[in-house]
Amino acid sequence: TYKFDGPLDLRMNPQKGESAAQRLKSMDAEEIEGMLVENSDEPYAAEITEVLMNWRKHGKSPETTTELKEAIEEALTFLQEKKEAVKKSCQRTFQALRIDVNQEFEVLYAFLDKLPQVMNPGGRIAILTFHSGEDRLVKRAFKEGKKAGIYSEICKDVIRPSAQECARNPRAKCTKMRWAII
Repeated sequence: TYKFDGPLDLRMNPQKGESAAQRLKSMDAEEIEGMLVENSDEPYAAEITEVLMNWRKHGKSPETTTELKEAIEEALTFLQEKKEAVKKSCQRTFQALRIDVNQEFEVLYAFLDKLPQVMNPGGRIAILTFHSGEDRLVKRAFKEGKKAGIYSEICKDVIRPSAQECARNPRAKCTKMRWAII
């Protein structure tokens, strides 16, 4: 349950760029659905997008976190076990919007592009990711870097935390680590 009903902002730097509410208003249906899929693997992206576009046709758009949750609830009315699905879809939708508004993937792309230039030969890189979108970018960058001869070695498989580590730190459960050697 969401106890805070604040403005739909999500910017890391509130003085810079559009808020999430503004961003949602400026996007067309294809952009919204693509953002939900690309940034958070949202399985109900089409349904959520449809509701948001329907709201827009009626002069309404989510301005608060609670209103966005209401749109997601409306989109998932067809589900039998709705409560948990709504919770997870809210988490993924807020994640997708946060990534979009803060241009997090663009920042990660730039970091991965410049990283080899600041490393010494034989230098070791380890990157922790916290969701599949980030992991895909890191995996792709390391594979392309290996193919181009930038990296001498990259991890073959993602490294995940052990059960003991997750028991000590439940937030570690979603992390993945990949490494490369220059």
